[in-house]
Amino acid sequence: MKRRSALKNIGGILLAPALSLGNLSTEKRSVLRIAHLTDIHLKNKFDAPARFAKCLHHVQQQSPKVDMILNGGDIVFDMNKENISTINDQWQLFQSVIKSECSLPVNYCLGNHDIWWNENDKDQALYGKEYSMDKIGLHKPFYSFTKNGWKFIILDSVHLDIDNTWYIGKLGDEQFSWLENELKNTHPSVPVLVMSHIPILTATNLIEDDIVNKWVMLGGDMHTDTAKIISLFYKHPNVKLCLSGHIHLREKLVYNKVTYLCNGAVSGAWWEGNRRETAPGYGLIDLYDDGSFTEDYINY
Repeated sequence: MKRRSALKNIGGILLAPALSLGNLSTEKRSVLRIAHLTDIHLKNKFDAPARFAKCLHHVQQQSPKVDMILNGGDIVFDMNKENISTINDQWQLFQSVIKSECSLPVNYCLGNHDIWWNENDKDQALYGKEYSMDKIGLHKPFYSFTKNGWKFIILDSVHLDIDNTWYIGKLGDEQFSWLENELKNTHPSVPVLVMSHIPILTATNLIEDDIVNKWVMLGGDMHTDTAKIISLFYKHPNVKLCLSGHIHLREKLVYNKVTYLCNGAVSGAWWEGNRRETAPGYGLIDLYDDGSFTEDYINY
């Protein structure tokens, strides 16, 4: 009798690991790996094409493998400081490098350097965003898609100021209404990742060298409608992560449980070294089925 009781107890002990192993199925599961490449500023100078190709190779050699690339804008060096022939060459160069060196799907947003706003050439067919949108296959400058249980919202954050002489970061009424509807029509259980070129929220202007006794946040450095966007996100807790570029610095802020992440620049300081303490690099992000994520900044 004692032997049978002892065997029963041993059986109970042996069952315990099996039960704990069964619980592993409830753990979070990685569903998508993303590389966030922003501010490439490609031109045929500084050995930039070869260095960009090196970055693409680095992304594609990651293990586990990257599933897709999110390109955060400023694809070419600067459309407003070049002539039309040079602009065409830069876009052709970018398309050539992507075609020959990248096998991953890429989703784009526009940066301020991708838009022709040369005041002396308003009659040119290049004026505005259509030219660049055609080069990267966009029908609209803002859009959304879903993949592996996550929703991706790509914003158009670059617009002319009211005097039409300089750009600022904002959405505008039409795009903000669209964003409201996108979030409203997304099930609360679906996690959301947002990408813009200009940061929705940043603190990096606090480290400028020429500050004397106060800080000034320019409308071209951060969204001018930040408070409005953050209030909208607060109503939708499934907004988890906001990616940006533009400032060429690595930065991570968390506000109201939303992470605002700027992933430096592929070009660093426009292909001339580090931008302050941030080396040329890209973001590597793992998304999970429970709405969580892990991320790192990779110096390629």
